[in-house]
Amino acid sequence: MGKLEKKLIKLRKRVRSLGNAIIAYSGGVDSTLLLKIGYDELGKNAVAVTSVSPSYPKSELEQAKKIARFIGARHITTTTTEMKDNNYLRNFADRCYFCKKNLYTKLVEVAKQEGFANILNGTNLDDRFDYRPGMKAADEFNVIAPLKDAGMTKNDIIAASRALGLPNWDKPASPCLASRIPYGTEITKEKLGMIEKAENTIKNICKDTRLRHLRVRHYGKEARIEVLKENFKHILGNLEKIRTELMATGFENVTLDLEGFKSGKMNKGLKGGKIGGRGWKGRNSGLRKRGTQ
Repeated sequence: MGKLEKKLIKLRKRVRSLGNAIIAYSGGVDSTLLLKIGYDELGKNAVAVTSVSPSYPKSELEQAKKIARFIGARHITTTTTEMKDNNYLRNFADRCYFCKKNLYTKLVEVAKQEGFANILNGTNLDDRFDYRPGMKAADEFNVIAPLKDAGMTKNDIIAASRALGLPNWDKPASPCLASRIPYGTEITKEKLGMIEKAENTIKNICKDTRLRHLRVRHYGKEARIEVLKENFKHILGNLEKIRTELMATGFENVTLDLEGFKSGKMNKGLKGGKIGGRGWKGRNSGLRKRGTQ
């Protein structure tokens, strides 16, 4: 028996022992695998819950619904209200903490309505190496992370998802739209809408090309496009059309980030995650440094 098989057995045993589970489900690879295992082991006692807000792209929601139907699991959506929280809107480095605090508050309400005792998320073993203030909120709400508890890394999750025939096994990470706005710059519905529309526009223009990673960063009136270097030719080949369409969404300038896409870029200026926000050293320092998420 291989290491992955042993981890999957441990994962299944852990989920089965809970008896019931509300699963924080975004439609990403991690939460999809968790939902699949939850449904396999708990049946109707495993319910997927997706939070709906301006920072969650509509296209992601539709894909999440389709995958939940594919698995066969019950899927609930709930509207979160982080856009009413000034701690979130100010967009300091602890933004994700307030977002997740709002989410888990909603999930507790859903769990009570369903008569369930457990809330699960898709945190994996590799997440401990990244800056994730949302994990603090998970701890405060006693959220269980079965993938991490089973010792599953991102590569384990991808391999297991592929073996189980999950349709999104190779789906790239898709952080919320707020992650396109530099720390220290206020989050607004207008900005989130511009970003969502801009990214959809580029995907439609380059629909014959597989843009596995795409971010449109909102730098005031500038839309900064970030893709893998191998996709530069596709952006440049459609540059005028992209520029015209993005300016129609409200941007005045469109640029291409020549460094190319790199996961976690927005966190470069955080110096170990210690700037910007309550509970982090240097609350007001370095907030306008260029960075990406």
